[in-house]
Amino acid sequence: MTKDLTHGSPIKLILGFAMPLLAGMLFQQLYSMVDTMIVGHFLGVQALAGVGATGSINFLVLGFCMGICSGFAIPVAQRFGAREEERMREFVANGAWLSVGFAVMMTIVTVVFCADILRAMDTPEDCFQEAYDYIVVIFSGIPFTFLYNLLSGWLRSLGDSKTPLFFLILSSVLNVVLDLTLILVVPMGVMGAALATVISQAISGILCLLFIARRVPALHIKKEEWTVRSRYAAELCTYGVPMGLQYSITAIGSVILQVAVNGLGSLAVAAVTAGSRVLNFLSCPFDALGSTMATYGAQNVGANRYDRLGKGLFSASAMGMIYSAMAFVVAMLFGRNFVGLFVPPESAETLIAMAQRYIMINVLAYPLLMLVNVVRFLIQGMGFSMFAILAGVMEMAARAATGIFLVPIMGFTGACMGSPLAWAAADLFLIPAYFRCYYQLYGKVHPN
Repeated sequence: MTKDLTHGSPIKLILGFAMPLLAGMLFQQLYSMVDTMIVGHFLGVQALAGVGATGSINFLVLGFCMGICSGFAIPVAQRFGAREEERMREFVANGAWLSVGFAVMMTIVTVVFCADILRAMDTPEDCFQEAYDYIVVIFSGIPFTFLYNLLSGWLRSLGDSKTPLFFLILSSVLNVVLDLTLILVVPMGVMGAALATVISQAISGILCLLFIARRVPALHIKKEEWTVRSRYAAELCTYGVPMGLQYSITAIGSVILQVAVNGLGSLAVAAVTAGSRVLNFLSCPFDALGSTMATYGAQNVGANRYDRLGKGLFSASAMGMIYSAMAFVVAMLFGRNFVGLFVPPESAETLIAMAQRYIMINVLAYPLLMLVNVVRFLIQGMGFSMFAILAGVMEMAARAATGIFLVPIMGFTGACMGSPLAWAAADLFLIPAYFRCYYQLYGKVHPN
């Protein structure tokens, strides 16, 4: 069930590892899209706006959780690449203890202050209750977010990107069934859509746990390895916390931008919500490439194969550029049709046109997004997680500036430019940062 990424053709290894990740992410986005489609068609534009108004705070909190889990997986992948299985399991055990603590703390804080957060974000009154009903259930499921992302991260660290895919497919199908049941049969409104997502993710996490217990002896932790070791916990935090903060700092800019969009009214919020769901689906290949490069970088650094880092970066970037061109054509030809999936048939043509504008402006900037994902995750896998925070600060500043300055001047078009400007700002930092990280590692092996 493991896969060594330190030998063989980088482009073949990256493509082979990324494809199962991509399939899993597509299914994950599929059930997110189904949530939005069912909410928009059966509960109306206000409910759609309510779900959309929680997007940035959802990204801030859950992004922090997923970033921590991704960071906790990096030392595991490095020890696997170095063939140090006992130390690898000790990192796994300490990562488990840390995750329990983070999950409990974050669940309590976010659920207690959920309403206050939404008010601070200037959530429109006509969709405030829907927003609260949706996000409070999502926040209650944070422990399951940790469970699935931590376990799937460990499996990917060992080179297994296929197993998490199978569990995601199953949970995606279940999510669709639960959506229809909890919205149409048991009329729970947007709370039903959120509950369906939480239950589905819980099942994915539990299945990952059972699979590891039965089929992955490399991750079977012995009794003495469960001991909390401050040195290991500190090292895990040096990877996990910066990666979590990277998402959260980036999301702070998104929150500021969301506040500006909220000020434009429910129609603008609904348009951004529908457009974002389409973009999230189209950007899955970049997310898959990013996750792949984190494992690729970590294993090769653990094996001291620094010569393979640049080859992997070139291969992933070439694949990303080709896909960017394909995504632009798809969005241009079918974008309006995709938007129609998320809004009720009687929706105004204005909403569909606004959503299509949002999609096209962002898709044009997809090469910038590709570089953000590939370079940032590769740097993280190489062991330089602090650079992720600095890249996140660049994104945050760009999105915040868009919300504060561009949206009041340009209105909805200004809101559409938030992410492209953020990606450009991050790339200006990440590309030179990669070369600095590479030569720092290279210098350890070739000091002269």
